[in-house]
Amino acid sequence: MSFVIAAPDVVAAAAGDLSKIGSALAQANAAAAGPTLSLLAPAVDEVSTALAALFGDHAATYQAFSAEAAAFHDQFVRTLQASASAYAATDAASAGQQLLNAINAPSMALFGRPLIGNGADGAPGTGQNGGDGGLLFGNGGNGGSGGTVILNAQTRGVPGGNGGSAGLIGNGGRGGVGGVGQRSGAGGNGGNGGLLFGHGGAGGPGGQAANIGGAGGNGGAGGLLFGNGGAGGAGAIASAFSGNGGNGGAAGLIGDGGPGGAGGVGSHWGGNGGVGGAAGLIGNGGHGGAGGFAPNRAGFGADGGAGGLFFGDGGDGGHGGTSNAGTAGAGGHGGSARGLFGDGGDGGAGGTSYLDPYRGGNWDKFGGDGGNGGAAGVFGRGGTGGAGGDAVARGGAGGHGGTGGQLLGNGGNGGHGGAGGVGEILKPADGENTDRFGGAGGNGGAAGLLGNGGTGGAGGDGPARGGAGGHGGSGGQLLGNGGDGGHGGAGGTRDIPNPAGENTDRFGGAGGNGGAAGLLGNGGAGGDGGVGGAGSNGPARGGDGGHGGSGGQLLGNGGDGGHGGAGATRDIVLPAQGENTDKFGGAGGNGGAAGLLGNGGAGGAGGSGLKRGGDGGAGGSGGSFAGNAGGGGAGGIATEGVAGAGGAGGSAAGWFGQGGAGGAGGDIRSSRIVPTSAGRGGDGGAGGLLAGSGGAGGHGGASNGGTGGDGGNGGHARGLFGDGGAGGYAGFGQLQGRGGDGGNAGLLIGNGGNGGWGAAGTRTIRGSSGGDGGNAGILFGFGGNGGDGGLSGGLAGGGEGGTGGRGGAIGAPGASGAHG
Repeated sequence: MSFVIAAPDVVAAAAGDLSKIGSALAQANAAAAGPTLSLLAPAVDEVSTALAALFGDHAATYQAFSAEAAAFHDQFVRTLQASASAYAATDAASAGQQLLNAINAPSMALFGRPLIGNGADGAPGTGQNGGDGGLLFGNGGNGGSGGTVILNAQTRGVPGGNGGSAGLIGNGGRGGVGGVGQRSGAGGNGGNGGLLFGHGGAGGPGGQAANIGGAGGNGGAGGLLFGNGGAGGAGAIASAFSGNGGNGGAAGLIGDGGPGGAGGVGSHWGGNGGVGGAAGLIGNGGHGGAGGFAPNRAGFGADGGAGGLFFGDGGDGGHGGTSNAGTAGAGGHGGSARGLFGDGGDGGAGGTSYLDPYRGGNWDKFGGDGGNGGAAGVFGRGGTGGAGGDAVARGGAGGHGGTGGQLLGNGGNGGHGGAGGVGEILKPADGENTDRFGGAGGNGGAAGLLGNGGTGGAGGDGPARGGAGGHGGSGGQLLGNGGDGGHGGAGGTRDIPNPAGENTDRFGGAGGNGGAAGLLGNGGAGGDGGVGGAGSNGPARGGDGGHGGSGGQLLGNGGDGGHGGAGATRDIVLPAQGENTDKFGGAGGNGGAAGLLGNGGAGGAGGSGLKRGGDGGAGGSGGSFAGNAGGGGAGGIATEGVAGAGGAGGSAAGWFGQGGAGGAGGDIRSSRIVPTSAGRGGDGGAGGLLAGSGGAGGHGGASNGGTGGDGGNGGHARGLFGDGGAGGYAGFGQLQGRGGDGGNAGLLIGNGGNGGWGAAGTRTIRGSSGGDGGNAGILFGFGGNGGDGGLSGGLAGGGEGGTGGRGGAIGAPGASGAHG
């Protein structure tokens, strides 16, 4: 091998001298150009002229050659200068490497690693670990990929090498890929970042496998002062059991946690995702890895990492894996924000279980549940619950919302339930539609000291039963409204009419209850019940409405009750199967009660149904010191059978307040003359303990071919001052309902309520009686008038009028109602 010895300074000096020579030649050529190029002829004869031209041509040729020589000279000078610079740079690098070797020699002798420099990469196919970086500066080397060995006549993958760690400043090396085989090797772990600065290395993915896949490597930790955690490696793909994803690395004091690796795809079982890494002091938690796809059992999504101790959001949970022949994976939970500021991570969505026509029946295809939202820190929002996965059989439940900040922040919303019966193959002879339920909605998260509760998630729809809606979260302990309840899912979304009875359980899901307020705030509204199936064979009930949440203990209104869901309103008449006996509307939810000061919530209306309408919900009571009560909900309409009763009006529980009005009774909407009964009107609520009027009674429902509903009684003014509520009028029918009685006035001052009217009669049935009037107060007030009797429709005569109420010391008694 040849060696060249050069002195860069001498070469540079020679280049400078040559440059000076070139400049001198250029000046000389320029000086000679004028006299030689412009030579005049000595005489005017032809010979003199020819000689002058000859010397001019020689001068021009000389100048051309001189220009080319000058260009060559300049290029030579530049080349010589570049050579001098290259020699100088080489000498400097050689001196720097020699200096670096001299610096690293003591640390190599003492610790086996340099002071400055990157670690060596592991050799491919060996699973060798990457070398550590320099103690002061330098990145860790990457781990070598794993090879393949034969053990007991089976190929096995060697685990990938771990990435090298950095010293004080530098990034960790990547983990190596696991070796392939029938049972593959795990991925190597990522190296840790520097103690001062640096990111953790990513974990290596598991090697591809024929049977059992290796797990992904874990991500390396970030630098102690600053640095993100490394990402977890993905789990291996395998024909049978795939590998789990690696966990994300933890961050340093400042930095984000690493995301977890995704679970591997498998032909039998999918791998679970890796957990997200936690943050340190300031930073966000890493997101959880998603679960892997698999036909039989998909992988679960992993939980998100926790946020920083001072500031940072929790990581989101990973989504559950999808399955095409079995159970889908559940979503991971959101990470908590454990510091002063930060939101909780959102829960991961549950995986979907869909139909593969080449992989058998529908019975065990369940959607994955959604993950719960993470809790917030001192200030922040709770994470949203993940949605439940849709499925051929049962939909997954929605995840619950995370709690809001301990001092300030709203609770997270609950996730929606997944739909059941998605994409199924319908075989009416097999009765496969009896267990296709929608998933329940997740509950809303509670607030801390200040904030609103989260909304409950809606229930999923299903061919059999709809999922229940989630309950609303409670409001802040000091200030905040309760969250609304989620709506119930619809039942009986699809079926095949079949007298074998496979569609016998198509119920709408119940609505979730509204969340309660704390000290100051309004209660949340109850969710509406889900609609029952359209109905061909068997029962189809509407879901009940959720109850309204209670108002704040000091100040706030109660939430309204949710409406009941409608039941089936039609059918196919197959009397031998008894399919028409249980098509009911759902009951309305009760209104929430107020606290010390506030109004009660209104009751929800009952749902309509073929055989029975749902009853209306009762109104919530008013504040324990002052406040009006809520009105009752209307009864649901029935096509035939029994209509729903109106809900009772709430009472004013405090010293001051009006009683709530009773809800109207439901009507019968049948065109056939069949035995039916319309709903009774709800009674009015009582007034306040000291002052306040009673609520009016609800009117009775009407029936074309049966009994009309009675009118509800008016509420009493049970205090010293206040008017009695009016009685509700009776509903029309073949047999009429009676008018409701008027409520009594307050003990000292107030008017009695008027009685409700009786319903008009038919040609053969007399009109019904009117209600009696309520009594007035002892000192002052007029008695309530009696309700008029129903008019005669023919030979049977009219109804009796109600008796008038007693008058006060100053005031007249009420008039009796007119005879119909």
